[in-house]
Amino acid sequence: MKFFDRKEEIESLRKIREKAKSVAQFTVVTGRRRIGKTSLVWKAYEDEPILYFFVARKVESELCESFCTEMEEKLGIPTMGKAERFAEIFEYLMKLSVERPLTLFIDEFQEFFRVNKSVYSDMQRIWDIYHTRARINLIVCGSIFSMMTKIFKDKKEPLYNRQTHFMTIRPFRTAVLKEILAEYNPAYTPEDLLALYAFTGGVAKYVQLLIDADATTKTGMLNHIVQADSIFLGEGKAILIEEFGKDYGVYFSILSAIARGRTTRPEIEKIVGKEISGYLTKLEKEYELIGKKQPLFEKSATKNVRYAIDDNFFIFWFRFIYKYNYMLEIEGYEQVKKIILRDYDTFSGLMLERYFRSKLIEQHAYTRIGSWWDRKGENEIDLIAENELDDVATFFEIKRQAAQISLPALQEKAQAFLRATGQFQGYDLSYQALSLKDM
Repeated sequence: MKFFDRKEEIESLRKIREKAKSVAQFTVVTGRRRIGKTSLVWKAYEDEPILYFFVARKVESELCESFCTEMEEKLGIPTMGKAERFAEIFEYLMKLSVERPLTLFIDEFQEFFRVNKSVYSDMQRIWDIYHTRARINLIVCGSIFSMMTKIFKDKKEPLYNRQTHFMTIRPFRTAVLKEILAEYNPAYTPEDLLALYAFTGGVAKYVQLLIDADATTKTGMLNHIVQADSIFLGEGKAILIEEFGKDYGVYFSILSAIARGRTTRPEIEKIVGKEISGYLTKLEKEYELIGKKQPLFEKSATKNVRYAIDDNFFIFWFRFIYKYNYMLEIEGYEQVKKIILRDYDTFSGLMLERYFRSKLIEQHAYTRIGSWWDRKGENEIDLIAENELDDVATFFEIKRQAAQISLPALQEKAQAFLRATGQFQGYDLSYQALSLKDM
């Protein structure tokens, strides 16, 4: 698959490179694994050579040997000879950048924690000494989101706030997913687009894997995902066990419960069998995997709370792959596909709501977007979009099939919302049905 989107990020990285020619820049690129961080940096700087250090899990002296080889090849000058510690290499490059601008890209930066955790304090010391004179464009990124955030945002860490830029890479927007499908399957249907969004969540690597396999229809995607040796089957564990550590079992149980529709804390605790407030806080604040959702204009910060997994792929993985892993272990691929198809309308209905919410956000036409439900569970509105600058608001009902939507029923629920919240007085109100054909 060719490179898509990221125009703003590329422009930003190139502006940072220009600025680094006069004053040192330290950019942290973060985002969940497979989101395309490394590809983005390479694309942004494809017009000139850059130093690329990949921090593998090796002893420090071996890493330094490979780094020195990279320096000799890219800089075109003899380097410092044999280096045993990364601090020696980093100081050499900081000094060199005083004389000539250079770009250094360090990938899997969090792995220094396993190689030699003193690297971070060494870098802090060297950066503080030289950065006012240096002309280095330093970019670091890593695949373990929580560790990267800790390194630069925890006040106890030596590199706290040393970065000049903190760039978070997000999944592809809905408009980009449409562009990709139009490129590789011009005859795609709304069902195909929804499947791509639901299965990948716009994560670049997952989209690429499907496109490269010519899996551009709903059926093709499902067949590619649920088959022997599929990367997708082990992906949840591959990414999250390293994030969670020894407590991964509890976290997996919580995420699995949420993916299956148990969205309140009592419901989740009933399944997990223990008190989980600390785990929920970490999943939300530290790992940024779940969000705490409340109805629009809910006055209490603790009442009427629902939890949702923010990453589409993890919803799919926990709902179908993790839950039915016992079938996959005995090669029951066809059985699992039948279960997915059996439950697909319900699952994709949820994904359709998320799709339209993302689409509304991308349009930048509203100042507030959210959902609403009453505490009795009698009334629920899929989406409400407000533009307080123009005193307008729209209530949306979203279903796969337009024929299943009743606008009079939506208007009744909107009246319940207005009575309960007292909001939108004097507003111009409208009501809209959204279905697959509106994607």
